[in-house]
This record gives sequence, C-alpha cells and structure tokens, in this order.
Amino acid sequence: MTDLLRQEIAATATTIVVKVGTRVLTRENGTLDEQQIAQLAEELNAINEAGHRVVLVSSGAVGAGMSQLGLKTRPTGLARLQAVAAIGQTNLIEMYDRTFRLHGGRAAQVLLTAEDLQDRHRYLNVRNTLLTLLEFNAIPIINENDTVSVDELMTTFGDNDHLAALVTNLLRAPLLIILSDVAGLYDGDPDDPKSPLIQTVPIVDETILAKARDRASGVSKGGMFSKLQAARIVSSAGEAVIIASGKQPSVLRDIMAGKPVGTLFLPQGKSASPWKRWLRFSTQPRGQILLDPGACKAIAHDGGSLLAVGITATKGEFAKGDVVSLCDTSGAEFARGLTNYESCDIERIKGLKSDRIAKILGHCPYEEVVHRDNLAVM
Repeated sequence: MTDLLRQEIAATATTIVVKVGTRVLTRENGTLDEQQIAQLAEELNAINEAGHRVVLVSSGAVGAGMSQLGLKTRPTGLARLQAVAAIGQTNLIEMYDRTFRLHGGRAAQVLLTAEDLQDRHRYLNVRNTLLTLLEFNAIPIINENDTVSVDELMTTFGDNDHLAALVTNLLRAPLLIILSDVAGLYDGDPDDPKSPLIQTVPIVDETILAKARDRASGVSKGGMFSKLQAARIVSSAGEAVIIASGKQPSVLRDIMAGKPVGTLFLPQGKSASPWKRWLRFSTQPRGQILLDPGACKAIAHDGGSLLAVGITATKGEFAKGDVVSLCDTSGAEFARGLTNYESCDIERIKGLKSDRIAKILGHCPYEEVVHRDNLAVM
C-alpha cells in the first residue's frame, strides 16, 4: 500500500537528509552493529543511484570506539568519551565507505561544530563544500565533532537531531528522514501496545511536543522530544520530515516508495529563503532588544522594520552587525535580525523618532535599527 502524498514528497525530493541514531547502529551492549551499517549504506546508495542527492547525519562514533577498544560500557569522563569518539569515528566512516564502494559510490567525512553553522561565512563555506561533494556524487557523512565538542558529549540529548535539521535547512533539502529505534510518534507511551502510531502531523505545536516519551539509555544521546524539535525547525521552513524505525528492514526503500512508514510531518507554507533560515535557526543572538506592542505588531504582522521609536530597552552588549533577538515586553523572542547600531547607541536613541537620531548621536547612518530585509520572524 502506498500513500500518494508521501509518494509525491519522496519522488520530488531532489536532496534528502537522513539522520541515523546511535540505537539504530549499535547492539544492546553499545558496540557497533556492522551488519546494520552495511544494510543502511546499501539503501542510501540505492537512493543515490535513483537520482536523489543524499546526505547522512550519523551518530555512532562512541559506539564504534567501544567496539574497537573492547569496552562493554560507555565511558563517563569527558576526556575518555572524546578519545573513544576519535578512535571510533575512523572506523565508522570506513565501514560506510566500504559498502558504498561495493556499489560504485564513495563516502565523504564532514565533522562540524556549532560555530561552523552560527558564523555566516563558515556556514556558507560548509554549504558550498557539501554541494560540491554532491556534485562529485559522494555521500557526505556528517557528525558533531565529538572530539572537541564538550556540550555534545556531556548532555543526555545530543545535537545530532538538531544538526540534521540545520543541515536540511542549509541545503534546502525537501525531505529529512530521522531513523530511530521507535516506529514514529505515538499517541501515548510507545511501549504500550494500545498506543496508536500517529501517521501524519500537520503542525508541530505544543500538543504534539507533549507527546514525546523518552527512555533512559547508556548509549543514545537523542530522544523523541529532540526529534520533534528538529521536525518543527524543518517543517516550519517549508520542508517535510519523516520519523521512522531504523531497525525495520528496507525502511528507506519503503519510504521512497511512498509506503505509510513512520510519522510524516507536513511542510508549513512556502519554502523559506537560505538567508532567513540562517537567521532563524543557525545563529546565536548576542543580545536582546525589547519592543513595545506597536513595534511587535509592525514586525510580526505588517512586515515592517524595527525603528528606534518602538524600542523600550536592550539586554546584553552587542556591536553593529551582530544578530540580536527581538522580544516583546515580557522578554519572549519573536524575531531575529542584524542590528545597524551597537547596544550603547540604541540605549541613547530608544523611544525616539528617526529624525532625532542625528541630534543625539551626531550622525544617522540608518533610519532603521534592524531593516526588514535583515530580519526573520520566528
């Protein structure tokens, strides 16, 4: 049985990002399952040969390192985790590459840190590199750089779900497939046989987020809540997401055939521009600008720029050209943008009409504090 909507989404997805979690790639003791990786690589290669560009975001470096070192339990100390990840990463990429080459393909390793996607120039460089790799008909295999990334290894929920969402947005890939150890999003506890699988989610709102049920694990750093957050990022930018079980045989073939596998998250509205995607999802704001209700409405609903007259306060220190959060009077962020003024100057001109800026600052290089072209509503 096929679903016409899913069939259309899969068929028209010129670029597909596949994220595979640790639980999918490892055995119960946390070591790497080589047969599972070979099967996954074969299916990825088949998608590539069918004319789709494929990017893989893969966990499993620590599990691969455990296998190499003969460890039975996941290390807990940061230095040991990073060392095990460094050892495992080479083994992981070699296993993928070995299978790809059996079918005439090749793997390309790309290790990223959060800063690579927050900085605009590095962000564009990553994008250009990935696009060039795809032109070479290689399958980029992306992972968080566990060897140098402290936060990734020391938190229960890692960033690979989030990383997959950012990579999907960076490439404007029409489809993100997240392979987990569960069949999708359930309306209840996934361990309860009476809990039904939700086949389609029109929008990821608070009601959907509340359905996340995460299980403790000694090896996995992800969870359903982080997957739903990733689905919200991608679907709100205008692309589709499918969460399915990576343990299910031929799961990627079934998804590409349009079969009702897992949970489909529908895209919301038009596809966002690359510039807006970077502003909304990849940047780390350096400070906050608080606005009055009139300015909030003008920006959020009327497509306006931010003028000094609508500003009530600033928080933090930031320079001209930095990304800042635009917040309502309660401090809730509703937009982000590039500021034309540094924080100390904004404090001097807040609440003033634009024609008074030159009198206060001695010059008026911009009428807008944040121009609408450099602004993205969240």
